[in-house]
Amino acid sequence: MPEASATQPTGLRSRFRALIRELGKFGTVGGVAFAIDVAIFNVLLHSGFETLIAKTVSTVIATTFAFAGNRFWTWRHRAHTHMARQYTTFFVLNAIGLGIGLACLAISHYGLGQLSPIFQTQLADNISGQLVGTAAGSLFRFWSYRRFVFPASAPPGTPSRQEHHAAGVTPPPSPARDTA
Repeated sequence: MPEASATQPTGLRSRFRALIRELGKFGTVGGVAFAIDVAIFNVLLHSGFETLIAKTVSTVIATTFAFAGNRFWTWRHRAHTHMARQYTTFFVLNAIGLGIGLACLAISHYGLGQLSPIFQTQLADNISGQLVGTAAGSLFRFWSYRRFVFPASAPPGTPSRQEHHAAGVTPPPSPARDTA
């Protein structure tokens, strides 16, 4: 019995370190994608694009970069068997993240903008769309990409989750995968 408790902190520590590494890589890829997003968003705003269209275009371009960075660097050690499915799932989940960011921008620009014109300035649009919206969307993206797009791969010979589910057996949580 003492041996199990002696190995548990090491396993927990190892999982925590792996999570921190993933967060660091995800943050780096996200930081570069964020810079791409901000630059394109502001260029489009200065070119006369409507606010939500500018944000949508800038996010789609930044997302293309983020997919490549996350697939080939952040989660390169995870399963990559169905590129088309991963790509599609990544963009669907990113669209939800985009919706979160656009909702923050729309609430500020169009909702609060009715109360005060200060909420319709480029600075206010950047704060609500780029900072608040991106932060909220990023939390959702990290969780969903890790969980659904780049899941932890099972060791060879281990039945898949679908096989466990079909057999009515609940597999134990993987130490490299979040179970939330």
